Amino acid sequence: MEKVKVGVVGLGWVAQVFHIPALLKLKEAELVAVCDKDRGKARLLGEKLGVKRVYYDIRQMLQDEEMDAVIVATPTDAHVDTSLAAIQAGKDVLVEKPIARTWAEAGEIARAGKEAKRKVMVGMNHRFRPDTMILKSFIQANELGKVYFTRAGWLRKRVSDASWPTQKEKSGGGVLLDLGIVILDLALWMQGYPEVKRVSADVFKHRTKSVEDTALVSITLKDISRVHFEVSWTMSLDEDVYFCHLFGPEGSASLNPLRIHKDLNGTVANLAPTKQEPPQTYLRRSYENELRHFLGAVQDRHPVVSTADEAVQRMKIVEAIYKSARQGKEIAIS
Repeated sequence: MEKVKVGVVGLGWVAQVFHIPALLKLKEAELVAVCDKDRGKARLLGEKLGVKRVYYDIRQMLQDEEMDAVIVATPTDAHVDTSLAAIQAGKDVLVEKPIARTWAEAGEIARAGKEAKRKVMVGMNHRFRPDTMILKSFIQANELGKVYFTRAGWLRKRVSDASWPTQKEKSGGGVLLDLGIVILDLALWMQGYPEVKRVSADVFKHRTKSVEDTALVSITLKDISRVHFEVSWTMSLDEDVYFCHLFGPEGSASLNPLRIHKDLNGTVANLAPTKQEPPQTYLRRSYENELRHFLGAVQDRHPVVSTADEAVQRMKIVEAIYKSARQGKEIAIS
């Protein structure tokens, strides 16, 4: 099978640490071009990787007829223009989370992908962690019964207020769009994307100015089950905290570490694999698995998961969460 020829736009941390190493590792991919408006960064990385095609403008890169797909790893404010340009040039697109700054921008990308009949996948790599995939399979098999309560969170140590995710014009929002959208997606994906009925939230700006650094969110689903999650950039912690606990009438489960508890003849047993990898290994493998899936979709071997349409629905929920925080009341989602 021919390799998928891929170009990467945006050469920041996530591209250099995860996307590009995964591309170079996977036999079904060929990295043919890199692009970043920072000319020095693009040139140095191109030389380091031995990539001959180095660009400073996305439209110049897209003139390369041999390219099949584009990974968009720019700051969020550039996601719409970069993704639309790639789609219009006939390329399939993997765009990093969040898909865009707003629900309206997300809709633009989703509509463009449909109209051009291009594949658009949104980078929700936590779906592809080996431990989350195992847990998802247990829930799909109804091992816990119908999940009625999920509590999840991602609490990180202090982040610099000078980084672009803390600048609203670039990011669209703060920790809710950075970490919260990952946790929201994980909680809903685990349960098969049930409909959301209403949301309630509070946000705080302890160490940031234009965006929130902490968010506390409660979601009620149409079946009255609940999802609660908390995210923060500015916790006084020794190390980051990442968790997801799910509760059903037949058992409970959690991530990081993976635990699956069931009552077996009066004894609570842990059914999770005894041998587990370190969190950093799960993280690295999540990007490799995500990219492998994207490449397979480009090759028409299976449909895309984490679609642009799903991302539009996520952004609708996120905007309702922000509205709840602004107005100080619960918001219904129609």
